[in-house]
Amino acid sequence: MKGKDSKPERKNPERSSRMVPLTLMFIVLCGFSFYLGGIYYSEKGKFSPWNVVPEPSAKTAIAPLRMKAIAFPECSKDYQDYTPCTDPKRWWSYGKHRLSHMERHCPARAQRKECLVPPPDGYKIPIRWPKSRDECWYRNVPYDWINNEKSNQNWLRKVGEKFIFPGGGTMFPKGVSAYVDLMQDLIPGMKDGTIRTAIDSGCGVASWGGDLLDRGILTLSLAPRDNHEAQVQFALERGIPAILGIISTQRLPFPANSFDLAHCSRCLIPWTEFGGLYLMEIHRILRPGGFWVLSGPPVNYENRWKGWNTTIEEQKSNCDGLKKLLTSMCFKLYNQKDDIAVWQKASDGAACYDQMKTPGFYPPQCDDGTDPDDAWYFKKLAVGAAPKWPQRLLLPPERISLVPGGHAGGFNHDNSKWKERVKHYKALLPALGTEKVRNAMDMNTLYGGFAAALIDSPLWVMNVVSSYGVRSLGTIFDRGLVGTYHDWCEAFSTYPRTYDLLHLDGLFAAESHRCEMKLVMLEMDRILRPGGYVVIRESTYFLNAISTLANGLRWGCRTNDTEYFVENEKLLICQKKLWYSADATL
Repeated sequence: MKGKDSKPERKNPERSSRMVPLTLMFIVLCGFSFYLGGIYYSEKGKFSPWNVVPEPSAKTAIAPLRMKAIAFPECSKDYQDYTPCTDPKRWWSYGKHRLSHMERHCPARAQRKECLVPPPDGYKIPIRWPKSRDECWYRNVPYDWINNEKSNQNWLRKVGEKFIFPGGGTMFPKGVSAYVDLMQDLIPGMKDGTIRTAIDSGCGVASWGGDLLDRGILTLSLAPRDNHEAQVQFALERGIPAILGIISTQRLPFPANSFDLAHCSRCLIPWTEFGGLYLMEIHRILRPGGFWVLSGPPVNYENRWKGWNTTIEEQKSNCDGLKKLLTSMCFKLYNQKDDIAVWQKASDGAACYDQMKTPGFYPPQCDDGTDPDDAWYFKKLAVGAAPKWPQRLLLPPERISLVPGGHAGGFNHDNSKWKERVKHYKALLPALGTEKVRNAMDMNTLYGGFAAALIDSPLWVMNVVSSYGVRSLGTIFDRGLVGTYHDWCEAFSTYPRTYDLLHLDGLFAAESHRCEMKLVMLEMDRILRPGGYVVIRESTYFLNAISTLANGLRWGCRTNDTEYFVENEKLLICQKKLWYSADATL
């Protein structure tokens, strides 16, 4: 140790002068590496650190994830239409205020069913599209309530072993096509590609959405789970896009400014009650310049009130209250004829929306801290008019700039990538692109590239974006596709046996830290039709465990290379076998 009066050690001036540029170079190299890493992960569409799975290397090989063989038992026959998060057997546990018991209430982990949901006795492989739009096997959806209660309205009728769908409905006694013809006269944008996406609340058996498919309009039919009607199950059995849901206390699982058109045909939603909250949700999910169509009470009350078990004074009051509420929310009456009224949401509405900031004005404008894209369990984004269909499918949407790492170049690259991938999928799975696959789901998409690459195939795709991932669902709606937010740690909002194909790209790499793989695959089995397919694109780290679980689910699987023979990524293509409950009566 040196004494206090020792002379300080002299520093080498040349060494000190070299340290400054070396330090700067080190900082520059670190920044450049971080930049390259950002580009790499934005190109892959995976922006969160938990999406990254360590890959084997020559020096540090990681052993594949392995799992013991498992054979899942069969659920009892009374679970054949089991919907875990909207289970009528558990409704008594929840309050019935505003029908909140019909919303999503998912069971706790200890209450999750770890068994295979059986098909009904006599279940058959569904009738193929497009014949399925007009008929389905009775034994696949063996519910007579609608047939018995709505027989005079021609929703459906039982003929031999089939249900037939004539296209009737409460508000379209002349048939759904005549009803839509009148609507197109009122909204010319339904004919020229301006209107592409629609939502039908209280959809019945989805005849309205089915008719619009031939007119180039993709409709998502929405109805709650109930004990009798099985509306969504009928819709999906027919091959028409649908999802379980109800406008109540929680937001719907869609981003703001999504749909071009919203429709309600005598859906009996009390639009003016609770301060107009139900209409506020329609306002949230409807695009600026979009249309809201209402047929039924109180529209045309002057001529219809006698059939509504009410008085003309009461219906006039309801109609006046609805018009006042819609005006305060920046809607204007666009057109009306007979039983159909059409309102249009303001396309800019700056002056109108400024009124909502006035103290005491109702409904008030949300503050800046409210995220309009929040959905489900959460109690003004500027979006311009979308290009017309089909041009909007391949054009980078305005909202892509709101996606972390999103930009037009990445969007175009995503389209090109999925075009090549789908070409490879079709070579491995010839059923893809044929009438054998109608209802498809992309379980963890980014921009909807898988669906876009299949746009000319006779199918539709439910695009699912993780509610814990990147908020990119708005861009999917902007390009004229439909989808939903979802957390795969929970059950999906659909009936059993409603999808022909499930596709997932790196889902377990992205979510295995949160969601138990076994439960996710049991849920996949629940919603997959017998004879349906699963295409799993995943890291080789997970492949063995996935195959083990698939075998326990009674799926037949084969492993394939990806289109570019990437060594640390494989394709597992599986098919679900048709089986019947051990105590089935055939």
